[in-house]
Amino acid sequence: QVQLVESGGGLVQAGGSLRLSCTASGIIFSIFGMGWYRQAPGKQREWVATNIRGGSTNYADSVKGRFTISRDIAKNTMYLQMNSLKPGDTAVYYCHANLWPNEYWGQGTQVTVSS
Repeated sequence: QVQLVESGGGLVQAGGSLRLSCTASGIIFSIFGMGWYRQAPGKQREWVATNIRGGSTNYADSVKGRFTISRDIAKNTMYLQMNSLKPGDTAVYYCHANLWPNEYWGQGTQVTVSS
């Protein structure tokens, strides 16, 4: 059974930082493409960042230079370091694992940035 469990969300003031974690089980973590998505109230889920197997990373323009995605294969865990947070970053953040044709989602963790 595949499980992706996020943690690390919370309430932070604008300009602050948070680090999200996503721990995976039931998959061969090292071969999956991993990513973060987010969904703000009343909006569609949007892509935030991707860590492709082999180490390549990509970021949405809205978070480039502020967020860093990484993974620790030994711990089966992916991270999203979020710095210089803005109120517009407020959303539920979801962990995503992809190895075609399979994909999996975590349950989400709430991030709230106050102004």
